[in-house]
Amino acid sequence: MSVEFTTQTVLCAQAGNRDAFDKLTELFYSRVYGIVMQRLRNTAEADEVAQEVFLRAFRKITQLKDPAAFGGWLCQIASRLSINRAVRRPAERSCESVTFELLREADVGPTMDLLQREDAQQVRSGIDRLCQLDRQTLLAFYFEGQSLKQMAEVFDSPVGTIKRRLHTARSRLRDALVAMQPA
Repeated sequence: MSVEFTTQTVLCAQAGNRDAFDKLTELFYSRVYGIVMQRLRNTAEADEVAQEVFLRAFRKITQLKDPAAFGGWLCQIASRLSINRAVRRPAERSCESVTFELLREADVGPTMDLLQREDAQQVRSGIDRLCQLDRQTLLAFYFEGQSLKQMAEVFDSPVGTIKRRLHTARSRLRDALVAMQPA
């Protein structure tokens, strides 16, 4: 691949020749893929990012002032896009399959059922300790499934007031539940 050939092919691509850009893709794909793969170390992501690199290059090729610099320009796009992908992807987490089996088993059984009933009873007791307005607010939102707008109509209050009441009622419920815990 000579510099003259690359330059001529880039000029043709800049003129709108799609076959010329296809040829550039063939010539530079392995280099771009290598750059992306080095950063991401994931073949599926590397394939996606490499495609994005060539898509961006296709869209912006007319902005390239020096056709002889195409290879470096393309590698720069590849590097930036792979860095962006690496920074924005969520952190990987791994668990052994045994962990998932234990979790699945833990969801079933009399012990878990008993614990859930105890938790529900504590929440009910905590709600019973609240003042009537806090209790009505929590019951309407969480147990009756009313929206903030519906609650505003029922309580004849603005939505902002309902939000504040919910926040206050949750805080008071939390305090009541903490007070019920043994020391």
